[in-house]
Amino acid sequence: MQQVLHVGCGQKRKADLPVGFRGDDWAEIRLDIDPTVKPDILGTITDLSGISTASVDAVFSSHNIEHIYLHEVPVALGEFRRVLTDDGFLVITCPDLKSIAARVATADLTEPAYISQSGPITPLDMIYGHGAAIAAGHHYMAHRCGFTQDSLIRSLASAGFASIAAIERAQRYVLWAVASKRKRTSAEMDSLREQYCA
Repeated sequence: MQQVLHVGCGQKRKADLPVGFRGDDWAEIRLDIDPTVKPDILGTITDLSGISTASVDAVFSSHNIEHIYLHEVPVALGEFRRVLTDDGFLVITCPDLKSIAARVATADLTEPAYISQSGPITPLDMIYGHGAAIAAGHHYMAHRCGFTQDSLIRSLASAGFASIAAIERAQRYVLWAVASKRKRTSAEMDSLREQYCA
């Protein structure tokens, strides 16, 4: 049985993960800063000390990395890499500042760009964090940094990931990347991206 560490899981469960993680061959370990979502492990992405080194086969991080300061990004990515087995990989998704900036240049900052499970999402929400959640007292939901595809790839490479494949989903204002701890072929990375970058 392979294990995926789902960091910043929120209310989401295994059924909400990319399709590649939903099979019976994967077990989910849920980690979050918010105790009300009942994670398996209470913690932050900059301190995964509750997870043993080289103990999980994958890390899934959806819309977490933008919630920490830029100088903390190498720490978080280093922690993701540390807990992965030698054959492990990271799947990460976050807002795409390039496509968001294009939206800002042509539309009102406060007009919804799309409707999410949390309600309407505006360019301001995508840049600074979900306003309604922050107003409700969840200050850790504020965004403290951001990425384009190039800057995300550079950050992952600087953290020591040997192979990286990324994709912009401009129509959804998001970036996806898969980063392997060991060197993999382009075909292997394309396969991982197809399975795990929803």
